[in-house]
Amino acid sequence: MPGSMFGTPFIAAPMAGGTSTPALLRAVQEGGGIGFLAAGYKSPESMVGEIAAARNLNIRFGMNVFVPNPDQLPPNAEAVARLEQYRRELEPEAARYGVALPELRLDDDDAWQDKIDALLADPVELVSFAFGLPGKAVVRALQKAGTTVISSVTNVREALAAAEEGPDAIVVQHGSAGAHSAAFLPHANEPADAPEARTTAELVARVRAAVGLPLIAAGAVMDTATLREVLAAGAEAAQIGTALVRTDESGARQVHKDALGDPAFTATALTRAFTGRTARSLVNEFVRDHADAPEGYPAIHHLTSPVRAASSAAGDPHRLNLWAGTGWRQSRTGSATDVVREFLNGL
Repeated sequence: MPGSMFGTPFIAAPMAGGTSTPALLRAVQEGGGIGFLAAGYKSPESMVGEIAAARNLNIRFGMNVFVPNPDQLPPNAEAVARLEQYRRELEPEAARYGVALPELRLDDDDAWQDKIDALLADPVELVSFAFGLPGKAVVRALQKAGTTVISSVTNVREALAAAEEGPDAIVVQHGSAGAHSAAFLPHANEPADAPEARTTAELVARVRAAVGLPLIAAGAVMDTATLREVLAAGAEAAQIGTALVRTDESGARQVHKDALGDPAFTATALTRAFTGRTARSLVNEFVRDHADAPEGYPAIHHLTSPVRAASSAAGDPHRLNLWAGTGWRQSRTGSATDVVREFLNGL
């Protein structure tokens, strides 16, 4: 039965940067789903505080954690030079709002070990990982503590690598998904006879044929029909983000919410301009002006942070990361509870 592992086929995606909140997860649960909080960009103390807030609401929830990239801690000299050049390119953007760009920060691992230690000391029901694999030791320790462990992948090769670590389930993220890609292996190494899956359902079917773990589909699941498709392809559930960003309980910036409903925005694109890591955003001026932004996560995230904050404060959507999946036109307003019920009532 679809969703039997989680009690529902609707999972609210972890959306870092303030979008995923305990209030959003409560509304999702009231509609019949379950959701994830996001530890990314938070201090361990803030993560623990958010866990406490969710428990006070008496809701089920998971926590998502970013896996640091050892190649970026710190970057090599050539990469640092590219980052310095990008910093210079961004100076006019900062000057537009009268803000200063910070010096490059090259040592941020998002407090990885402290967050893992906190999740082992006070376990939550579900923990998912993105941007890489946590390692067998972390997987086993969390499972021993009673946590269901979920890894995120974007293709069959990554799914096979993830399965080797023994997680309980895998998120299968298609390229149509909004925000950051979970990819951690270079796509250049894909076999020539393995073309890009056209849909999320097609990618789920490919991964389903390769690994025996329960799968969660992610990417452009925006209505009951697409939810039904990924379930039929072999997913236990779908992880849904863009459809919830505009809801009342979402913590997304209002500028972001408004942009998703603004007909002036006509496309999404994959970009590294905001964070140095590939992510799907509505195409605004910043995306167009910095199409050749270098790789460099999370250094570029820190570098652009004051520009993005100033853009939001000014109500300017053109220098803000407007994360959106390819189905963004179907994003809903109103209560997240009603959105989830709409998805599930048609199954």
